Amino acid sequence: MIKIVSFKICPFVQRVTTLLEAKKISYRVEYISLKDKPQWFLEVSPNGQVPLLITESGEVLFESDAIVEYIDEIYPPLIPNQSPEEKAKDRAWSYLATKNYLNQCNAQRSSDLRSLQEKSAKLHKAFTTIEAALGKSPYFKGNTLSNVDLAWLVLLGRAEIIKRYTGYDFIHQYPKLKKWQKALKQTTLFEKSAGEDFEAAFIKFYLSEDTYLGKCLKKIYDDNCCPNNICCSSRPSSFE
Repeated sequence: MIKIVSFKICPFVQRVTTLLEAKKISYRVEYISLKDKPQWFLEVSPNGQVPLLITESGEVLFESDAIVEYIDEIYPPLIPNQSPEEKAKDRAWSYLATKNYLNQCNAQRSSDLRSLQEKSAKLHKAFTTIEAALGKSPYFKGNTLSNVDLAWLVLLGRAEIIKRYTGYDFIHQYPKLKKWQKALKQTTLFEKSAGEDFEAAFIKFYLSEDTYLGKCLKKIYDDNCCPNNICCSSRPSSFE
């Protein structure tokens, strides 16, 4: 069985495990602490980062994009018989998501509203671009899940958690994106690929008291916390 070396809330790891779940590939996960990386990990990870995929033969693969391509090469694709051009386009649309993973992480850790808005600027540029490319179908390429859906699921799933706990909605002005988010949530792939304790760890880190979103979590919403109708007009059910 292949093994994924992971840090519990790393979006790049989830990009890989989401694909494994979608393809129904058996795997196991070993979690490490990025603050105290074990020596064995440093010895086998060329860049000192997660994810790593360790094949059944013991080969160590690194970099999430390379790992995703490897998985697609050795297991049947989600969408068969695509042309080289179609595959290249899918990789490009997927990359538009993955290159914004850290932008989302940084935005979520913002200490105040101004910082949150500034750090969300690149995210909104990507959201505007993908919004224009979405059609009326539930998924990016119609009624069948593709690698593009899975890459964006990582962003949209995290945005859904933020919205559910704080009322702050990163995608409130993107109707197609919200529809896509809902369709992807119904696949349950986000939960399956994230692991049992993911949401608790995510909340502890991104909704701590030293973050703006964490401060919103602690108070009844008012105009200072929810400006410009970005947030819900009432407290989410998680506050009850």
